[in-house]
Amino acid sequence: MPQAEQNDVLIVGAGLAGLTVALRLAEANRKVLLVAKRAITEGCSLYAQGGIAAAVGESDSFASHIADTLEAGAGLCRPEAVEHIVENGPNGVEWLINQGVQFSRTESQNNSYHLGREGGHSHRRVLHAEDATGREVEQTLARLAQAHPHIRVLENHLAIDLITSSKLDPASHDRCLGAYIMNLEKGVVESYAARCVVLACGGASKAYLYTSNPDTSTGDGMAMAWRAGCRIANMEFIQFHPTCLYHPQAKSFLISEALRGEGGRLQLPDGSRFMRQHDKRGELAPRDIVARAIDYEMKKHGVDSVFLDISHKSAEFIHQHFPNIFSACQNFGYDLCREPIPIVPAAHYTCGGITTDLDGRTDLPRLYAVGECACTGMHGANRLASNSLLECLVIGMSTADNIEKNIEHWQCGSVTLPAWDESRVTDPDEQIVVAHNWDELRRSMWSYVGIVRTTKRLQRARNRINLLAEEIRDFYSNFKIDNDLIELRNLVLVAELIVESALARKESRGLHYTLDYPEKYSTHAIDTILVPSNFVGRQNDPTWSGG
Repeated sequence: MPQAEQNDVLIVGAGLAGLTVALRLAEANRKVLLVAKRAITEGCSLYAQGGIAAAVGESDSFASHIADTLEAGAGLCRPEAVEHIVENGPNGVEWLINQGVQFSRTESQNNSYHLGREGGHSHRRVLHAEDATGREVEQTLARLAQAHPHIRVLENHLAIDLITSSKLDPASHDRCLGAYIMNLEKGVVESYAARCVVLACGGASKAYLYTSNPDTSTGDGMAMAWRAGCRIANMEFIQFHPTCLYHPQAKSFLISEALRGEGGRLQLPDGSRFMRQHDKRGELAPRDIVARAIDYEMKKHGVDSVFLDISHKSAEFIHQHFPNIFSACQNFGYDLCREPIPIVPAAHYTCGGITTDLDGRTDLPRLYAVGECACTGMHGANRLASNSLLECLVIGMSTADNIEKNIEHWQCGSVTLPAWDESRVTDPDEQIVVAHNWDELRRSMWSYVGIVRTTKRLQRARNRINLLAEEIRDFYSNFKIDNDLIELRNLVLVAELIVESALARKESRGLHYTLDYPEKYSTHAIDTILVPSNFVGRQNDPTWSGG
């Protein structure tokens, strides 16, 4: 049996969270293997338009940012998580600037950073790089990672499953030893060992038919962690971005919330505005409220979309603040400077995920999770705009610090990981089965587990997903795997977790709105925590920090 490749740290995912952990550990001379299932810059972070929320303005404060986050989270945020992330935000931003990230500046005499305002924020506090912040941050850090002598980058490699010590010795204290990873170009699966593993795989919005995110959002990290015995929390809270461009070829191109922050107006086809009828904050209400309002108005009036209008602003203003959005709209035949553009909500962000502490530690020793695949408690029942990159950055820094503090206690030794076994599988006979299951899963989630839910809809979704899951398990067991099958296997599992979490919450709170329970049942919110059958409460295991 061949010896698995040894690394200090294996990081699965190359968005802002994964890159932050990788660069900070590499600076400490740790050997890092960074795995990206597409090109290193093709994760969700690349598509983040709005920016990074941080209380850096003169009139702003940590207390105000914390209060806004707690308000948006509908009573379900962990206050200690919000405080930690908000209060360390300026340090994180400073670190990004030191790495070479260029945020937009004002034309004032002191050339200060321009701060945008988005829905739910009481102050201007969003640092941005025009309307393509994610691209600026991702490409800057990716270049540094690719050039760093202590970081090895594997592009077009897809993690399949974690390897834990219980696979070698069921009686041992379980811990993460590495992962099986497929080289997508060669179709070969290899074992990679590491002192610890960091999951930074992003969310699961591709479970839905319409999503603002790229095809990489397939819940890989959540599914792998669940199968390895980690708890998953609050998966019912799927954030639908209110404003994605409605066009047959647009694939739900995201229209940044910053447009509404700068005065963009939501309108019906006849030009009338409607948001004040739903919330006194109008277009600047939190995303869950805006998305539900749009969904309500579309159904009430029987229209395919509503419209977003910022044409009352000058062309110079629009070109300066939203050059990329203007260009994209123009490519689809819309002139942002002259006319309203059609928009619809689309699945955008997974607020729940793998339960972690504020150092990114999961239930499984030597396994960390950071970014959208994790649930720190920061977002509660609804994420405040531009808090996602902030969480990736701050928890990424905390995770790297915790790993560096403990890594000398963790020995890879000469453990030989089990090789991937394909001895009992054959080439797939009907690839169309996978394609049909992809389509049925995403349509069922969109129809029954969307912005507005009912118990009957959720039960219908559960029945369909259970049938799909059984069919996919059978296919996975008997045929050689490929990218589509691996991602579908993960996504159908995550869809099950979303539905079970939604059925468990007998109230409407934040992003979970059900017609059967339209009111909050308690001012004291309770997390929905799902526990896998192989969970053994490992966070209390002494091997977490010293074994």
